[in-house]
Parts: sequence; C-alpha cells; structure tokens
Amino acid sequence: MAPLLELAGVETHVGRYHILHGVDLVVPEGKVSVLLGRNGAGKTTTLRTIMGLWRASRGAIRFAGREIAALATADIARLGIAYVPENMGVFTALSVGENFRLADWRSDPAPARLEAAMAAFPVLARKWGDRAGTLSGGQKQMLAIGRAIASDHRLLIIDEPSKGLAPVMVTQLTDALARLKEARTTILLVEQNFAMARRLGDHAAVMEDGRIVHVGGMAALAEDVSLQTKLLGLSLASHQ
Repeated sequence: MAPLLELAGVETHVGRYHILHGVDLVVPEGKVSVLLGRNGAGKTTTLRTIMGLWRASRGAIRFAGREIAALATADIARLGIAYVPENMGVFTALSVGENFRLADWRSDPAPARLEAAMAAFPVLARKWGDRAGTLSGGQKQMLAIGRAIASDHRLLIIDEPSKGLAPVMVTQLTDALARLKEARTTILLVEQNFAMARRLGDHAAVMEDGRIVHVGGMAALAEDVSLQTKLLGLSLASHQ
C-alpha cells in the first residue's frame, strides 16, 4: 500500500539557517506515526514544511501521490491535511462554535464530522457559545484538535498536544486520540510525553540534527531502553 504522506530528501532553510538535511519520512494510511527527537532536532520544522508554512529548498513532499511542496498552505489544507500547531491556532475572540465553523473553508462542518469531534471532546458542546479565550489551556487544545477532526481531512498533523497541560488533561486528550486511532484516522504526531506516544503510536521516526536517524515500530522502541538512550540521550520514560 502506498503511503498517504511521503517526504523524500527534504531540505529546509529558515533564513540563513539550514534546518532540515534530507528528511525521508513515510506516513502510512490508517496508522499513527510519531515523530520523536530532542529539542531543536527539526520536528516542528518538518511539520511546517509539510504545510508549506516554510518552503522546502530541496526534495519531494507527496500527499496521496501528489507533489505538494510548491503549493500554498491553503491549497495543502484543502487537499485534506488538518494541522494543529504547537500554539493551537485558536481564535480566542470567537466562540467555540464560531471556531468550528471555520474548520471547513467551504461550509459548516458536516454533521458526522462535528459529531465525531463532540464525541471526542464533550466539554466543547457545553462551551459552544463561550469565547475561546475563556477556555483553559487543556480545553483550547481540545478545541484545536476538535476543529481539525471536524474539517474535511484525510490526515491529522498534531504538534506536541500535551505540552503544558495538567496530567488529568493529558489523560483525557490521550483517550480522545486513542478513539481516533481505533477509527483508523491517519495521524502524524510530534509528542514528548512517552506515555502518550507509546499508547498511540504504531510507527516511530526519530530525528537528530535535521535528519531521520531511526524508523521502526513504536512498541519495539518503547521496549528498548538502550536504543532510546542512544537516539534521544535518555530513556523515553524520563519524558513523561
């Protein structure tokens, strides 16, 4: 089966800095792929390059067999890639409901997709009329991911959803993403929380200095402490 998303030899310069040095990455359809690495390894740059927010200076990015590296960000999103950045991208002056209405550029979200988002995060239904700026940090993250679920997507790209959240919110978020996994939603996830990565990930890719240095099953990496230490400098358990 052809991958849903594939990066081949991708290089990215941000200003005068050469950040990605030939990234090769495959995201299979219907699976959760976790991108791991130390701070500054190039994980967020990889996601931003996929979305066209930073332009690849070399290499190919293919989505569903189509080359997308030269497309504008809006056109990439319209192909069916929903992106949840680390800063969430929530419109704080708008209500929760208005944020959801922005999920699909063509119309209001389809009822089935909106129902899936509400099932994943029931608190959002109760907060529907509230300004997004009044939500807690965890609720804003739920809104950002819920809005992505409600979009017309084939791939969810999520950047460090647990960052800065209380443990109880991380557990709720992990449970919701696990339900998406059970529904065979294709997800590319950057995450430092080992418990979340281990539970959700089917595949793992590890970055170092702007390159992919390891690809394999998430379960196998989770069981191999010596490999974790070699690739990440410390065991994944220390990231919890």
